[in-house]
Amino acid sequence: MRLVLISDTHLPVRAKRLPAAVWDAIDEADVVIHAGDWVNVELLDELESRSQRLIGCWGNNDGPVLRARLPEVARVSLDGLAIAVVHETGASKGREERCESAFPGVDLLVFGHSHIPWDTTAPKGLRLLNPGSPTDRRRQPFCTYQTAEINSGRLENVALHNL
Repeated sequence: MRLVLISDTHLPVRAKRLPAAVWDAIDEADVVIHAGDWVNVELLDELESRSQRLIGCWGNNDGPVLRARLPEVARVSLDGLAIAVVHETGASKGREERCESAFPGVDLLVFGHSHIPWDTTAPKGLRLLNPGSPTDRRRQPFCTYQTAEINSGRLENVALHNL
């Protein structure tokens, strides 16, 4: 199962559209995960129509229309892997332990908000991924997104892509 992970797209404020490389990855993916801060509902509509499967949550910059259509925390099991998607996880210091406590039974937590790519594993095994932003690099050298695969309940081939 091929995944594309994105967050903090902030359309059309930070960019008019997602980069072509991201759309190419989405077209090849089995599942697209968006960790909030869509800003404009048109991207949600486009991803719903273009993705084989879309999982997403709302972020702090998402208004009432997006919040009515998306959960604050999305939870799903994909091929035996328990996944949660949330926009904010708080400060980086202590993140792994804090998230492990807040999301018991979850194997993978996808989050956003900081626009800073993140890939760590908490002491008890929770994998934390932040794909950064494909449209707003802030203080990062590149705009980014992530891809990964799930095989028999295992997360594999996690890759960060610079744009």
